[in-house]
Amino acid sequence: MAQAMEKFSFHKYSGHGNDFVIIDNWNGPVPEAEQSRVSRLLSRLKFGVGADGVVFIGAGPDEVDFAVRFFNSDGSEADMCGNASRCAAHLAHFLNIAPATMTFKTKAGVVESTVKERQVSVLLPKISRPEGAALVDFDGFSQTYYRINTGVSHAVAFVESLDDLNVAKYGRAVRNHSSFSPEGANVDFVKVVGDNALNVRTYERGVEAETLACGTGVTAAALLAASQGLVKGTSVVCHTRGGEDLIVRFEGPPEAPTKVFLEGAVRYVFSGQIGPDIFKK
Repeated sequence: MAQAMEKFSFHKYSGHGNDFVIIDNWNGPVPEAEQSRVSRLLSRLKFGVGADGVVFIGAGPDEVDFAVRFFNSDGSEADMCGNASRCAAHLAHFLNIAPATMTFKTKAGVVESTVKERQVSVLLPKISRPEGAALVDFDGFSQTYYRINTGVSHAVAFVESLDDLNVAKYGRAVRNHSSFSPEGANVDFVKVVGDNALNVRTYERGVEAETLACGTGVTAAALLAASQGLVKGTSVVCHTRGGEDLIVRFEGPPEAPTKVFLEGAVRYVFSGQIGPDIFKK
């Protein structure tokens, strides 16, 4: 049980301000049954390390280099996380768990990744066709939200302005709207700023707040913008609140791509050890 743990190591990473605690769990310092609770405790600001989520790296099937589990800061498990995948790939290569070109298993499928210094790209495993749209009017803010699954569910709205948009207020309302029940959706607000450029802000389910970047969110925004003719070409630059750009590249038609890549820099922040006091009330 978690209370019996003496200490274990962790690594803090950031993908454009989307930050994660990553644990090399190959030898099982954190039992699988405890990973949700441990993730919630580690993610807490002031009482834990503080993060948008927690990633566990462990042994996978023979055909891949390793496997990962993703947990949001509230302890809920996610099938996929784009930025966490990129950070986990970087750490796995740094720890000599995997070569620079690697594969790893997620609940959404197998991810292929390439690490070149701080630049990490992932080939996302599961992209659905656009799943229709829903018109949501909340407190006088009426928008059409386009549904798509890029490993996790997203609701994407194209807006005229992002600077003064209350993402927390409207994102929370849409995330819990009946149109996206029962599991809800991550909510992305997108402004087209060039022939192949977008500004994207995301309210993340499980974090229950706006994050500074969301890998699956910019992927959803880029594919929907391309399928609607709002951007040109097969490579879309996505500006995030974290101040850095993520690149989404795809092959095939954007409404049914054969391959989708997410690329950008990651930042190793620090490593440390978790002591037993974090589990005490």
